[in-house]
Amino acid sequence: MTQQTEDSQAGTELRGGTMHVARSRGALSGIMLMVLGAWGALIPFIGPYFNFSYTPDSAWYWTAARGWLEVLPGAVAFLGGVLSLVSANRAVIIFGAWLGVVSGAWFVIGRDVADWFGIGSPGRPAGTSTALKSIESLAMFSLLGAAILFFGAIAVGRLSVHSVRDVRAAQRRTAKREKRTRTMRESAYEEGRRDALAAGAEQDDNAGRTGEAPAYVPGHPAPGPAVPAQSGGYAAQPPAAAPPPASMRYGSPGPTAPGTPETEAGASPAADRERR
Repeated sequence: MTQQTEDSQAGTELRGGTMHVARSRGALSGIMLMVLGAWGALIPFIGPYFNFSYTPDSAWYWTAARGWLEVLPGAVAFLGGVLSLVSANRAVIIFGAWLGVVSGAWFVIGRDVADWFGIGSPGRPAGTSTALKSIESLAMFSLLGAAILFFGAIAVGRLSVHSVRDVRAAQRRTAKREKRTRTMRESAYEEGRRDALAAGAEQDDNAGRTGEAPAYVPGHPAPGPAVPAQSGGYAAQPPAAAPPPASMRYGSPGPTAPGTPETEAGASPAADRERR
């Protein structure tokens, strides 16, 4: 029974964080997706400046194959990185990570399936040596796509788990929101109370000038009837005091009222004989 209670309390404490997560959860993957996506989209146009490109070996030379096989997946990967970096919503970050996975896979297999879709060929490595040609092929397609796919998959895996860190972050946000709401309510209450007091004071002033009964303000004693003041207006008379108890109406201490049982009980024997 005790174990079940502890488990229930632990489950209650670990609620929250279903959709909202800390931005740091997708920060690393988002940055890497942005860097690799920008590299993949721009390298076919700026690579010829330092002899690192595919044919045709000309800077800023556009072809349909470059657009479909390099620019498009690079832009998609960059967009996925931005979503993963700036968003605090679990669904948005996962969507951005999946964009990275898809774009990375397209970098890897795009050249092999280009003929199926009639895209055309991106050209051949323009390096002067076998090693440089291999590096160009890896850096612009295969290895680049694998790296983008890797970081996208990491983000998908991390965000698929409902971690304690996410719960704590959600609880901190909820506590801040409740504190802010409570502060706003207290401020509104104090402001309303000050307005009520100011309105009551203004009505009292008006009543003193016109002879009407002053207004009653909650939390303050009820005013007495208005009596003429020396200035010609009317002022509020303080509330009448409550009458004293019956036992104190003739003064205390002191002689009791004549005819009371206390007087008869306390009379002297001589006085009793004279009455008889």
